[in-house]
Amino acid sequence: MYHVMNRGDGGEDIFQDNEDRKRFLSTLGKACQKTGWQVHGYCLMRNHFHLVIETPQANLVAGMKWLLGVYSTRFNIRHNVCGHLFAGRYKALLVDGNGNDYLKLVCDYAHLNPVRAKLLRAGWALERFRWSSYGEYLKPARQRPAWLRVDRLLDGHGVAKDSAAGRKQFARQMERHRAVEAGADYRLIRRGWCLGSEAFRQKLLAAEARMGASHYEAERQATVEQKAERIVREELKRLGWDKRDLPRRRKGDEGKVAVARRLHRETTVSLKWIAQRLQMGSWFYVSNLLNEGSRH
Repeated sequence: MYHVMNRGDGGEDIFQDNEDRKRFLSTLGKACQKTGWQVHGYCLMRNHFHLVIETPQANLVAGMKWLLGVYSTRFNIRHNVCGHLFAGRYKALLVDGNGNDYLKLVCDYAHLNPVRAKLLRAGWALERFRWSSYGEYLKPARQRPAWLRVDRLLDGHGVAKDSAAGRKQFARQMERHRAVEAGADYRLIRRGWCLGSEAFRQKLLAAEARMGASHYEAERQATVEQKAERIVREELKRLGWDKRDLPRRRKGDEGKVAVARRLHRETTVSLKWIAQRLQMGSWFYVSNLLNEGSRH
């Protein structure tokens, strides 16, 4: 579980208007579809964002690379600009997922960010700020994004059921928390590298010393490719093909395109990987095939 934050390059805006914010959330939803992420909270400010995400498949790096890369491209095309949108690598704070206390702390930190930034006038309800997940928590489940998971934060606030009464209870508690926000100590979130018990911290340190950062990077990439290979096997079986059929069939075969489309939708492997694995020629050719299909 992570609290992830990134800012605009040089402090510049990463959201110039509400359309940008909508596009970021749409891109986040696609990232969740590809990676299996569970989002517990988010907040989109003018020049930075906060995400609280859980990664059951240990694929934060691959997912963030895709999310930031795709959103940056969409932003640059829309505003007719070029260059870096974000200020280098994002910051990811590891969060202890045992129990809900640390999750509650980072989600409340994200949801109360508009209060600290003085974006809400006295008397305005916290949900008046539209661009955090807090307002989504107050809606019935059918009205929320499918990728937003609310049960653990509600449980952390002592809310037993995701019902109208439970959501009102959650709102009352958050408004009370808001009243004492100025005195909260968030140094561990802002400056630390992990948030959790001492046993959690020692476990992470031991793993880092034993395996090293390069091991984690290789392990994450292997996890992404394992998922992609599983999809290829499933699709070949569905088509009634075996591996010998891939080189025999033309690059733009409808079956290959269907497999490529699923890989692109559900994983973060590159178009180059897809082109090579399915023997479809260049990544650019695959890109054109997928774009052509999306227009119909």
